[in-house]
Amino acid sequence: MLVAVVSDTHLLGRPVPEHVMDALVGADLILHAGDILEMAVIEQLSEVAQTVAVKGNMDQGDAARTLPAKRVLKIEGFKIGLTHGYGPPSRITWKVGALFTGVDCAVFGHTHSPLVKDRGGVLFFNPGSPTDRMFAKRNTVGFLDITDRIEPRIVDVRAPEKEDGSQWKR
Repeated sequence: MLVAVVSDTHLLGRPVPEHVMDALVGADLILHAGDILEMAVIEQLSEVAQTVAVKGNMDQGDAARTLPAKRVLKIEGFKIGLTHGYGPPSRITWKVGALFTGVDCAVFGHTHSPLVKDRGGVLFFNPGSPTDRMFAKRNTVGFLDITDRIEPRIVDVRAPEKEDGSQWKR
């Protein structure tokens, strides 16, 4: 099973950019680790694959009211914890880890920076942000290829270039 992972889209009044949607094609499931801002983002992602989300610290309105702060999903026999994360980025894996017991993988966002880290047999996975470069040098999404093990992968997503070499802002 191919699970796409996004976080920190921070899209208010704007759709998910086409190049980000294209990067997710082929996923069997999408996890969104919060800071969605509008539920329209989840609706749009759901056009690619079933989407499961949690709220982030910037979410308001329907996203804050209807989404939980954390979830645990069972996928292909693995327990995957999904949350946004909180506070300063230092020691974030310890903070996220304290939210879950018995998970094989903890998916989170908040820092906008991609991270793949194994600690004590638990995979900590942050896909970064596909749309926001605050605190990050690049825009990324993540994938978890789940078979008899979990294979994490971070993928850069870039807006298409214009003829002059600059990038489209969407």
